[in-house]
Amino acid sequence: MSHLSERPEKPVVGVSMPHESAVQHVTGAALYTDDLVQRTKDVLHAYPVQVMKARGRVTALRTGAALAVPGVVRVLTGADVPGVNDAGMKHDEPLFPDEVMFHGHAVAWVLGETLEAARIGAAAVEVDLEELPSVITLQDAIAADSYHGARPVMTHGDVDAGFADSAHVFTGEFQFSGQEHFYLETHAALAQVDENGQVFIQSSTQHPSETQEIVSHVLGVPAHEVTVQCLRMGGGFGGKEMQPHGFAAIAALGAKLTGRPVRFRLNRTQDLTMSGKRHGFHATWKIGFDTEGRIQALDATLTADGGWSLDLSEPVLARALCHIDNTYWIPNARVAGRIARTNTVSNTAFRGFGGPQGMLVIEDILGRCAPRLGVDAKELRERNFYRPGQGQTTPYGQPVTQPERIAAVWQQVQDNGHIADREREIAAFNAAHPHTKRALAVTGVKFGISFNLTAFNQGGALVLIYKDGSVLINHGGTEMGQGLHTKMLQVAATTLGIPLHKVRLAPTRTDKVPNTSATAASSGADLNGGAVKNACEQLRERLLRVAASQLGTNASDVRIVEGVARSLGSDQELAWDDLVRTAYFQRVQLSAAGYYRTEGLHWDAKSFRGSPFKYFAIGAAATEVEVDGFTGAYRIRRVDIVHDVGDSLSPLIDIGQVEGGFVQGAGWLTLEDLRWDTSDGPNRGRLLTQAASTYKLPSFSEMPEEFNVTLLENATEEGAVFGSKAVGEPPLMLAFSVREALRQAAAAFGPRGTAVELASPATPEAVYWAIESARQGGTAGDGRTHGAAASDAVAVRTGVEALSGA
Repeated sequence: MSHLSERPEKPVVGVSMPHESAVQHVTGAALYTDDLVQRTKDVLHAYPVQVMKARGRVTALRTGAALAVPGVVRVLTGADVPGVNDAGMKHDEPLFPDEVMFHGHAVAWVLGETLEAARIGAAAVEVDLEELPSVITLQDAIAADSYHGARPVMTHGDVDAGFADSAHVFTGEFQFSGQEHFYLETHAALAQVDENGQVFIQSSTQHPSETQEIVSHVLGVPAHEVTVQCLRMGGGFGGKEMQPHGFAAIAALGAKLTGRPVRFRLNRTQDLTMSGKRHGFHATWKIGFDTEGRIQALDATLTADGGWSLDLSEPVLARALCHIDNTYWIPNARVAGRIARTNTVSNTAFRGFGGPQGMLVIEDILGRCAPRLGVDAKELRERNFYRPGQGQTTPYGQPVTQPERIAAVWQQVQDNGHIADREREIAAFNAAHPHTKRALAVTGVKFGISFNLTAFNQGGALVLIYKDGSVLINHGGTEMGQGLHTKMLQVAATTLGIPLHKVRLAPTRTDKVPNTSATAASSGADLNGGAVKNACEQLRERLLRVAASQLGTNASDVRIVEGVARSLGSDQELAWDDLVRTAYFQRVQLSAAGYYRTEGLHWDAKSFRGSPFKYFAIGAAATEVEVDGFTGAYRIRRVDIVHDVGDSLSPLIDIGQVEGGFVQGAGWLTLEDLRWDTSDGPNRGRLLTQAASTYKLPSFSEMPEEFNVTLLENATEEGAVFGSKAVGEPPLMLAFSVREALRQAAAAFGPRGTAVELASPATPEAVYWAIESARQGGTAGDGRTHGAAASDAVAVRTGVEALSGA
C-alpha cells in the first residue's frame, strides 16, 4: 500500500462523526459572510442598477438623480475602475458593461447608508439604451450560428467502420434543461480597507485565490495587498466558483473609493436573475449496436448553452465530452462539442461540471434504444460495461482503472434491493392496475476525479502546533456544508496521532495558504487532505526525534497513538503535551507548510487525449417509481444505492453527500424547470422562474419513501489520502435511475416493447405526454416511428446488410 493511502494504528479517519459545525448550524450560531455586517461599523450597502432588456448598447448613464437621494453616498461606474474593468478570467465580462447582454445586467452600483437608500438610488439612475437583437434559446443560437469559445472534437477508433459493422443504427436528438443552484445563502461580500490601503474581503466564495486575483486586477494593485477570507458558505454547488469574484470586486472598489466598509448581498430575485446556472445542452447523436446489443460506434454533437460570456463553459464542455461514455465501452467514437452564445446569464460550474450532461446523453440513448433492440434496459447497460482484462480505454485514451468495481456495485445494489423479486412484483402490479404503473430502473456511474486543467491539481496547508499541545490547521479548501473541514480535522488528528479535540481549524484565507485551487471537481479532500497530511508528517517526524531522545530509542521505533508517544518493545511513554513542550525548549520548529500535487496526470486539450483523472468514482442506484396514468404525477417508492468512496474518511459525512447529491440530481432531472420569456415583447429574455414560488425544488415530499445507501467495502484507493475517494459530485448522477424508471413506467402504459421519449426535466406534465405517446404505440421495437416519437429517426439494418457496408 502506498504511503499516502496507509492508515496508522487507531486512526481518527474512518470514524463516523457529525459535521464540525453541525451544532452551530442548527442553533443559528454559525456565522456567514453577511452576518459580519452587524459586527462592523459605518457599513455602506451596494445595490445594482439593472437594465431590464435582453441586449442593448448603453448610450447614456445619468447618476445625478440618484446622488440626490438621501443616504446615497456614491454611484460606482466604469469610470471609477483604476485597474482592469473585467470580472472574468477570460476577459469577456466587463464589470461595468457598455453593452447590456442579458435581462437584468447591472451597469452601475449605488452605495447607500442603508440598503433602502441604495435601492431607491439605483431606481433613480437613468440609463439610455439602444436595443439590439437578442438570442434567448439554445435552439435560436444554433439556428443563428451563435457560438463562442473552443470547439473540441474527441475521436477514438474508426467510427465509419464501426457503423458499417453495426446490425442496428439509431439516430436522434435530445435537449435538456439547466439547473439553478439555489444555495440558501445568496452571493455576499464585505470589503474593508485598513490604514495602509490594504483590502480585506470576507466573501462567500469557493475560490478565494481567484477572488483575490480578480479584485487585485480591478483595483490595479498587487495580490499581496488583497486578502480574501471565506468563513463558510450556505451552499455553493459550483455557483460560487467563478461568479463571486466580480461581486467582491464591487465591494472592494467601493471600500477603496469611500474608505468605508462596503457590504454586498444579492436578494433572492437578484441572485436568480444575475447569476449563472448549470448549462443546458442539446445533443444530436447516431449510435450503432451489434446483434447482441453491444455498442459499436457513437457519433454525437453536444452543444452547451454558455450564456453571454464564457465563464467556465469550455472546461464544462470538455468534461461533458469526457463523460459521455459513463460506464460503457465505446470502441469507436466521434464526439464534437460547441458552446452557444445566448443573451442570458453566463452559465457556470454546477455539481458535476458537465459530467452529468455528457452522461445523461448516453443514458438517454440506451433508455430509448433498449426497447427497439428488444433488450431489457438493465441488461443492455450491463452488456456494455467496461470489462477487466480487456485493455479498454475511454474515448479520450485513458485506461479505465478498477473496471471490476462497475460490475461489483451493480451486482451489490441488485442484491441489496432484491431487484429480481421486486421486478416480478411490479409486473404483477402493472397487470392488475391499468391506470397506475410501477417501474424499477438501475443505472451506474463512472466519474473522473481531478481538474481537467492539470495545474489546478495542487493543494496547500499550514499547520501550527502551540506550546500547550493544541494544533491549528489552515488549508486552501472552503466549506460549503459538504464536510471538508470535518475531514481535514480527522486527517490532521490521524497523521499526528492525537485525539480530535486537540485540533482546531481556521477559516480559509489567502494570506495563510496562497495560490489555492477552487474547492470544486470533488477534489477538496484529495488535494487539501494530501497537503494537511504532508504538513503534519513534517511535524510528526520532528517530534519523533525529540521523543526518541527522551525515551532513549531510535526515532523509527517511536509511535504516537492517541496522544501518547511510546517506544516499540518498551513500556516507556511520553504524553503529547509534554512532548511538544520539550520540543519547544529544544528549539524545534512547530509549524509546517504542507503541499500536495496529484501525480500521473497529463492532458492535451488540442488533441483531446490524455489521462486527466487520478481515478474514477463508481456507483450504482436502483429506483422504483409509481406513476398515475391520468395526471403523470409520480412518487419515488424506493431507492437503493451502492457507492464507492474508497476507504471513507468520514462515513457519516459521505453518506450525507450521497443522499444529498442524489436528491439534487433528481431535482434537476424531474422538477427544476428554468423558463425565460422568449416572446418579442418588452420582457423578452426575462427569467420567468425567479422565485421559489415558480421554480420547483425537491423537498421532503420528493424524498424516496425508502432510501438505502451503502458504501462499498474493502475499496482502498491507492495513491489517495488514507485510501479514500471523492464523494461530492458523483452521487448526483445516480439520479439517472429516477428518470429511467419514469420512462419505463410511462412505456408500461403501452404495448410490450414500446419505446418513449421523455423530456428533461421529467415533470409530471412531461411524464403525462410520454404516457400518451405510449398509449398510441410509442416507438415500437421494430424500429419504426410512431406518434410523439416521430422526431426520432431510426434506422435498423440486418447483420448481413451491416457487414456488406450497405
